[in-house]
Amino acid sequence: MAIKNPYQSYQQNSVTTASPGELTLMLYNGCLKFIHMAKKAIEDKNVEEKNINLLKAQKIIQELMVTLNMDSGISKQLLPMYDYINRRLMDANIKNDTAILLEVEGFVTEFRDTWKQVIQINRQKQHTNAGQA
Repeated sequence: MAIKNPYQSYQQNSVTTASPGELTLMLYNGCLKFIHMAKKAIEDKNVEEKNINLLKAQKIIQELMVTLNMDSGISKQLLPMYDYINRRLMDANIKNDTAILLEVEGFVTEFRDTWKQVIQINRQKQHTNAGQA
């Protein structure tokens, strides 16, 4: 019987037990990680690594796009932004352009930070409501 890597077990467990909000936060963090790795690969002139990481970042943005609830007004505003980010990731990949990645990183960081605040506000409301019950 093979012994699992404890980090892999922790990672798998955190994904399977995460709320939808926490999963979205993980997607944003993953996207930022792959953008950083692609930026470094461009600087190191490692075309294959750049391509792999930008494709991973694009897949995350595409996942965020397809999981939007289009009945929500905010989703109708997010979809064109996600589409823009996706196209810019393609541009960065084709042009080996770290300036484009900095622009995209800024948008994804803003989304991630906003999402983190939403999660915190919801947790505070849950704790407040639980205390009143």
